[in-house]
Amino acid sequence: MPDPIEIPAVTVEELHKLRESGQPHLLLDVREPSEYAACRIEGSKLLPLAELPGRFGELAKDTLIIVHCHHGGRSAQAVRFLREAGFAQAKNLSGGIDAWSTEIDHGVPRY
Repeated sequence: MPDPIEIPAVTVEELHKLRESGQPHLLLDVREPSEYAACRIEGSKLLPLAELPGRFGELAKDTLIIVHCHHGGRSAQAVRFLREAGFAQAKNLSGGIDAWSTEIDHGVPRY
């Protein structure tokens, strides 16, 4: 039986530092369009989890991709999928947009 794909993660604090540093990355939001319309992290790209298998070709494999959802469950699934597809730099945002809102940017509405 093959080893399960590890789901590497970053904290919201690490993402905040990464964004402040200007290091190239993609912040990928895998929530639903209605969730994205209600609140989002500035600069994120919406690609709902259900659409990922048909659209992952839009993403660059050599880019650091930080994936987030509401709390981290869907984004962990997305990171597992992306890693299996050869995206070695895909990482999950621990706590998702909810943690971002409570710990980094209180202006992002919680739901």
